[in-house]
Amino acid sequence: MSAPLSAWPWEILGNFKYMLYGPFLARILYTRYQDDTIRNSNWCLHIIILCLLRGFMYQAWTSYTSMLFLTRNRVIIKKGVDFKQIDKEWHWDNFILLQAIVAALGLSMFSDPETLGVWNKKGIIVVLMLHVAVSEPLYYYIHKCFHENKYLFTHYHAVHHSSPVPQVYTAGHATFLEHLFLTIVIGIPIIGSFVLGYGSLSLIYGYVLIFDTLRCLGHSNVEIIPHQIFDKIPLLRYVVYTPTYHSLHHVETGTNYCLFMPLFDALGNTLNSKSRDMHKKISLDSGKNSRVPDFVFLAHVVDMSSAMHAPFVTRSVSSMPYYTRIHLKPFLPISFLAMLIMWAKSKTFLNSFYYLRDRLHQTWIVPRFGFQYFLPFAADGINKQIEEAILRADRLGVKVISLAALNKNESLNGGGTLFVNKHPNLKVRVVHGNTLTAAAILHEIPEDVTEVFLTGATSKLGRAIALYLCRKNVRVLMLTLSTERFRKIQKEASADTQKYLVHVTKYQAAQNCKTWIIGKWTTSRQQSFAPSGAKFYQFVVPAIHGSRRDCSYGTLAAMKLPEDVEGLGACEYTMERGVVHACHAGGVVHYLEGWTHHEVGAIDIDRIDIVWKAALKHGLKPISSIRKIVY
Repeated sequence: MSAPLSAWPWEILGNFKYMLYGPFLARILYTRYQDDTIRNSNWCLHIIILCLLRGFMYQAWTSYTSMLFLTRNRVIIKKGVDFKQIDKEWHWDNFILLQAIVAALGLSMFSDPETLGVWNKKGIIVVLMLHVAVSEPLYYYIHKCFHENKYLFTHYHAVHHSSPVPQVYTAGHATFLEHLFLTIVIGIPIIGSFVLGYGSLSLIYGYVLIFDTLRCLGHSNVEIIPHQIFDKIPLLRYVVYTPTYHSLHHVETGTNYCLFMPLFDALGNTLNSKSRDMHKKISLDSGKNSRVPDFVFLAHVVDMSSAMHAPFVTRSVSSMPYYTRIHLKPFLPISFLAMLIMWAKSKTFLNSFYYLRDRLHQTWIVPRFGFQYFLPFAADGINKQIEEAILRADRLGVKVISLAALNKNESLNGGGTLFVNKHPNLKVRVVHGNTLTAAAILHEIPEDVTEVFLTGATSKLGRAIALYLCRKNVRVLMLTLSTERFRKIQKEASADTQKYLVHVTKYQAAQNCKTWIIGKWTTSRQQSFAPSGAKFYQFVVPAIHGSRRDCSYGTLAAMKLPEDVEGLGACEYTMERGVVHACHAGGVVHYLEGWTHHEVGAIDIDRIDIVWKAALKHGLKPISSIRKIVY
């Protein structure tokens, strides 16, 4: 049984808690249509606006701190935020709802907001005095009690400290009782100013938003305050805390209890002696490169909708497999504007990082959208971006860089061959990962299959799959209009297996084949030629949409990462948590094995089984993707 007031009253509602804002909106609409002058309705409007501004502020701070291409050298606790922490902090905004309800009850006792002034200089002074003289010491005392009292810490405050990496949302991740106290702390200066007759609208908005700004600053885990400012104004270090200062509280919980002013820690003898030196060190190191990743996956954006799946856009959305979300549709114009900016002038940027067997694993993104890869005039620009990323990785000392689907397109750069040939002295290993992709597809096909139909048959993956299967005496119907390309691949097979490679030019040729391997976009009409009960495996990007309810469809080849991966908090496109595309996993295996060759260009058929066994050895697990279409 949980301790009294530890759980939130609306916890059972889950995301339906937002319906509790309904009465506020109902009161506002009612008074507008009825021309009523109920005093509380005006306060309701301001409370709703303030709640929206507060939510936007926390989101903006979270987006900024998650933009590792801007902040990675300023990160304090250098760990990724994992799914477990994200799920714990899912309802971080409970306190905004709580304070909205309390505000509606409290402010309704005062005058109508329309009769208040917009600005009152005396009110600002009163708020500052009450904050310093009452709110700061009161919070310090309460916070200290929650730490030093074993019962209070175990049953209440431990929830807040269960987040291993301080984040902006961590500020709101606490029990109901703690936020009741915080509501009192934030409310005292505002109520005091009204009681003394110095209240104003700007005071309410200003104080609450500044309060939230400082809370976000402390929990951001990104040091943005230069140490020089404290060297020039020594007393300032007792007036405002820093992200480093508050992060130390999460690491060494018996110190740095203050709300925003370290002065009270100094007076209470709870100031962490490391605070100043650590802040200076992180501030100085911000101009240097942080820990160099051993492995980098060079991804790309698929479309304007999936671009909003990036962790720095919405953390909760990116922690779930991608699908088109209706509530994000209104933000598509912003995504479109971002696309234009990136198209005009862009650089490869760092998106996320996590730890793989104590080695730093990072994802970089080429800021190009999927359709741009198919524009002939965009090819040179895209290759330049990829080349710059590879050279940057080489300069940093990265060991392996793996190319995502379209970044290694055969027509674009020959599966990475362009860069390796242009820069023969690269220390970083360039990997397309297609060997493991081929292995994942091939090992998903049942062993008793004797015939398959293959589209995209002359592509890198199509060629490798065809040659591998013919070695297993499996008849491969290779769909291609080019007889020359087919003959070239057929000649690669041994004389006794060439008969298993069959050239076909129409989908009708596979009317009796129940195993289809799709490497080229296939329409609903083309899929209709498959017999009932057929299974569609695929390696086409983007994946085809299944149209046959009597058939089974597979997603793109994927592997589940080892169990000892830490700090992983974002899903890779449509993949489940902890699952990555096989080409991504192929780069991971290349790095873990310490292979020193580049994996570019054509797939070495002899290495398919070697790479597959290496993947299983390192704890990567195959994901069965085949499933029925459900309507």
